[in-house]
Amino acid sequence: MLSFTAIRDVLQRSRSIAIVGAKDRAGQPVDRVGRYLMDKGYTIFPVHPVRKTVWGLTAYPDLASLPRPVDIIDLFRAPRYCPAHAQEVLALPWKPRCFWMQEGIRSTEARALLEPEHILVVEDLCIMVEHTRLLPSPKQF
Repeated sequence: MLSFTAIRDVLQRSRSIAIVGAKDRAGQPVDRVGRYLMDKGYTIFPVHPVRKTVWGLTAYPDLASLPRPVDIIDLFRAPRYCPAHAQEVLALPWKPRCFWMQEGIRSTEARALLEPEHILVVEDLCIMVEHTRLLPSPKQF
């Protein structure tokens, strides 16, 4: 069972986050969360198959295109896409610490693929809400 201690630990130890499904459309949860994480000092890598930039940052079409490894993969995608993203993670030459599915997103298939690889899998929780709750003071690197 996932513990909040494990979530706090991964948030404290991580420095970089790939946001899959990133969009800088005002009013969208992904926009608010992405900006929050940047404000907290995380290095953000937007991932979107069409957009070239998000939040003034270069957007990458997929995880394999990222310029370097990241600590957390944060998904803003429907649950039906999560197993394919988990497979994408397994094909990478590096492994993230965490595969985070945002609030309302669960995938037992993705969990079953990633947990044997010792990747922390978070489902149905907002990374911004959990960061605010578990790390109330500003994170500075």
